[in-house]
Amino acid sequence: MAIETQTPAIEVKALDKRFGPIHAVRDISFSVHHGEVLGFLGPNGAGKSTTMKMITGFLEPTGGTALVNGHDVTTDPISVKTAIGYLPEGAPVYAEMTVGGFLNFIAEIRGLDGREKQRRVDKIIKQIHLDSVVNQTVDTLSKGFKRRVGMAQALLHDPDVLIMDEPTDGLDPNQKHEVRSLIKAMADEKKAIVISTHILEEVDAVCSRAIIITAGRILFDGTPDELRSQSDKNNYDDAFRKLTTRFYASQGESGQS
Repeated sequence: MAIETQTPAIEVKALDKRFGPIHAVRDISFSVHHGEVLGFLGPNGAGKSTTMKMITGFLEPTGGTALVNGHDVTTDPISVKTAIGYLPEGAPVYAEMTVGGFLNFIAEIRGLDGREKQRRVDKIIKQIHLDSVVNQTVDTLSKGFKRRVGMAQALLHDPDVLIMDEPTDGLDPNQKHEVRSLIKAMADEKKAIVISTHILEEVDAVCSRAIIITAGRILFDGTPDELRSQSDKNNYDDAFRKLTTRFYASQGESGQS
């Protein structure tokens, strides 16, 4: 259920992550409020998915922390996971289960039962347009339908904070439009939404704000219009290239890794 509050839904504080010699995320800080859709952008290997996994409590930070609705992911991870709907890249599902069986299983894990469980499962099947495949096993679905099932499990418990890694990956143009419309509708319900994407048109389509991360550092944090203004051509692709190539050039000149 959506929460109306001035307190940030997500507050990232000096978040840092190392994998041995690899410094994947470097002391980043930002916040996201309810009703905001944040586009989390960056090249492959920039640290986007690692950051999202730390916010959701699936990966322990090396330093810093994140708060979700005031709950600290390092000291109260269960409360954080309860508040969040998470769609990871390649969302894991049980291939041998039917779509309906899987969603009922997830509802029970989330503590739903009786009429409320059935109401939520029925609603999400209709909302994500899974009616035609509800009795199919997950392993028989197309990539696009598997992605929809992943989104359905993330939304099933009606969380007020959503973290989605490439939510339109594998979807056709009509399906992408449906997902983007759903994201905008959820933002209107005052949910806080973070989407990681490589598709810059999604910034214009659904985001109220964008962050660009490269080599674990935040290069840009602002509105879509402010991002576009970074380009002489006034477009997102050019702005993205300018910001990231300028960063890599400066790293080469300074001799940093």
